[in-house]
Amino acid sequence: MMETRSPFLDTIFLLRKSGCMTVFSHLHEVSKKEEQEAGDYFEAELEKERLEFLSPEVPCDKDAAVWAAKVLYYSAQLYLIRENTAKDLDKLIPKLKITPDTSSVLSADLSLRFLPQITSLLHIADPHDPLVKILEDILIQFHYSGIGYPLNLEKVNWEKELKDKTYRKLYLERIVEKKAYELAEIPYINHLLMAEFGLYKETFWRELKIITEEN
Repeated sequence: MMETRSPFLDTIFLLRKSGCMTVFSHLHEVSKKEEQEAGDYFEAELEKERLEFLSPEVPCDKDAAVWAAKVLYYSAQLYLIRENTAKDLDKLIPKLKITPDTSSVLSADLSLRFLPQITSLLHIADPHDPLVKILEDILIQFHYSGIGYPLNLEKVNWEKELKDKTYRKLYLERIVEKKAYELAEIPYINHLLMAEFGLYKETFWRELKIITEEN
């Protein structure tokens, strides 16, 4: 889509286009200009995805999208570059100071959907790495992007979480796509899935159990 401009932008564009990621030998600070360009890019990308899930009601949250892209970018770089970086983790991977809603969750997901893979690699390398805990906390907050990754979501009020019909539809579809049994067997979610499957449950997910509160 765009010509190469910076390690940050190149990394994000390549990842979104081909699923590959470049890891550079040095940490590069992301400039305000790069953030602005990334925000415009993600706005266009969300517009494309919005055509797929047929909802004109979800605007792009550029702040969430750019924050998520920086989390992904720095996490990937930190997988290889760890010398003297422990003191900078909170600066490189800051918390997003907003309450997640459908707009921010879907905007952040443009990048965070790739975060579980990086988190898994970091966990394999060192399960006690403080960066793993930071990234897992982000995935708990933005757990739509973490579907398929083992997360502690016991505190989630699913009825409240999935009240938005667009978000609910996308959440259920990703559970099916990832075959995320742990989520699919939560009674409330299981009931929603069975309602969506209807008579075609065997076609969509033959192995999934039908769960009731009594189970």
